[in-house]
Order: sequence, then structure tokens, then C-alpha cells
Amino acid sequence: MPPERHDSWLLRERSLFTQARTSAEDILEHYLGVRVHKAFELGSRNGLDRAVAELASLLRAKASQSDHTAVKAAIAILDVDWAQTRADQRRTLIAQAMRAAGRTTARIPRTVQVVFDDAARKVVEATREAARRGQGLAISADFNALDRRIVHHLATSQAYAVRDEYGRRHQALSEQARRLVAESLEAGLGRAEMAQDLERAAQSILAGRSRFYWEVVAGAFVSQGRSFAQLSAYAEARIDRYVIEAVLDERTTEVCRFLHGKSFSVDQGLSLFERIEADPTSVKEHTPWVREAFDPTTGRKALYVPRGGERVGIAQVAQSALGTRDHRGEFARGRTERELADLGVSFPPFHGLCRTTTVAAVS
Repeated sequence: MPPERHDSWLLRERSLFTQARTSAEDILEHYLGVRVHKAFELGSRNGLDRAVAELASLLRAKASQSDHTAVKAAIAILDVDWAQTRADQRRTLIAQAMRAAGRTTARIPRTVQVVFDDAARKVVEATREAARRGQGLAISADFNALDRRIVHHLATSQAYAVRDEYGRRHQALSEQARRLVAESLEAGLGRAEMAQDLERAAQSILAGRSRFYWEVVAGAFVSQGRSFAQLSAYAEARIDRYVIEAVLDERTTEVCRFLHGKSFSVDQGLSLFERIEADPTSVKEHTPWVREAFDPTTGRKALYVPRGGERVGIAQVAQSALGTRDHRGEFARGRTERELADLGVSFPPFHGLCRTTTVAAVS
């Protein structure tokens, strides 16, 4: 299954699950007075899926009202008789609309920060519990100093990322509005038609992207938090190396099949975390997601990471096992584990909605 279909399928499945679970919890709380304690359980594949679905649902709920209010704020300014405006007035109106929308969406990072704070603690707590009980690591049930740093980093770095995302949306809407106004004036469209086109654009760019966006954010947040907390647990248990463990089923990507079974240094992983912690905006540089592309020179699918505006290949798919269970497939020109670590490809997530995890290496 191609990655985009795989992600879309996951989105539908998780959305249905979340709706059913939320309805059941609402009934318990409203009619029976039973408040459900929502804890993460990350020791299983289903537990990871539930955690991601629950977090995405919470984030969407927190952001949706501001998204739609931002659309209304922008359209209130953009609904004018554009035919009666000069070029400089049009630029000013669009800039004013973006500022009005920005004042509304500026609240979103602070709003979701509360969700991230709680979720970060849950992710680290659940990961430590899974390491103690599932992997049998000799670690304390309480957070250590590194765990507390991980909790802080997870919550704050994601809030920064959300802020930057909305900045990109406003820029995209500004550019789209300028194009629409220019093209509509040239086509001789009336005010009502132009207002409808601008509203559709604002709805699509400011609010329409949010559903899948929050799924990807939640997946990355939980997966990265679990990886960091696992590194902390391995260090506390004096484990030197860990192994990548993918879920080898019909939904597993070529990326995770290639990385399955590879071993990396705990110390190097912790050093990578410290670099990201020091500069949260550098996460894409230090831990880039692996991408896929067709290589016309070999006729094979290539796996690569973006680096300095170029594609750095990490492997080629010699024989695909996509859509099968319990089979990695075969790969050519694969990077060594040391080379992968140097590229920042050493712990999940390796792509959007990544389900891969790590386990302590058995000496």
C-alpha cells in the first residue's frame, strides 16, 4: 500500500475508533457519573493507536473553534467590492485580513500547550511502565531527571511547531488570496462570487488541513516521546544498545521494513536528544523523516532523507514486501547503522504515523 493510502486508511480507522470511544465515555460520565481516567498504554500496537487517536481528537477539539473564527475574521475584511480598489488597497486589505486571522489563531499554541503538557507526562509514564513490565528493565517507577527534561521538551517543542505551522498557513492564504483576486478581476467576476472563492480558500487552508494535520502531530508526538523515554530507560538500566522493531504487517512502509532489526547506540541516541533539546527548531534537521522516490537510473524505489537541499540515499528497494506480513523485503545499497545514526535515522518516528518502536538489545 502506498504511504499516502496507508496514512489515509489509518486516519479513517483511528477517527472511527475515537468517535466510538468518546461517545461511550460521554455516556458513562453524563448518565452514570463515572469519569473515565484516560491513561496511555504504549506497550502494544493497539495501545499506541489509541493514544494517538485520543491525542489527535483532543488537539482538534482545542483548535477547531479558533480555526473557524479565523476564517470568519479574514472573510469579514476580504468581502469587499474589489473592482473599486487599487492595487495598493488590495495588498493592504489582504494584509489586514491575515493579521485578523493571525490574532485568532495565535491562541492555538497556548491552548494546545495544556494538552501537550498532560500528554507528555502520560507518554513518558506509559513508556517507563512498558519498559519495566514489558521488557523487564531494572528501572524505577518514578521519573528520573532526564525524563523530566523529556516531558518539558516534548510539550514546548510541539507548541513551537504548531505556531510555525499556522504561520505557514497564513502565508499560503495570503498568496492564494492575491492570486484569486487578480484572476477574478481579470475574469470579471462579481463581489459575491469572489467572496465565495475567498471563503473556500480560507476554509481549506486555515481549517480544512487541520483534521489530518493533528493526526500527524499526535503520531509524531507520541512516537518521539516514546523513543526519548525508552532511551532514558535504557540508560538507567545500563543498556548499551537498542534494536529497531517494526510492526511487520500489511500496513508497514518500506522505510520501517528496511530499518527493522537494526541496532544503535544508546549514548549516541541521547546525544542526539540533547542537540534537539538545545534547539527544538532543528528537529527536522537532526532527525529527518525518511522519504521515498522512484530512481529512474536503477528503476527501483529509493529511500532517502533531505539534507542541505539534496537527497541523501539510505537504501534502494530490491524486492518489495509491501502489503505482506512478517517479511522485510530485500534492499540494496543500504547505509550502515553508523551512517544512519550520523544522518539522524536511528529512532522512531521515521515518517508520519510511524508505528515502529525500539527494544533493548540482548547481549
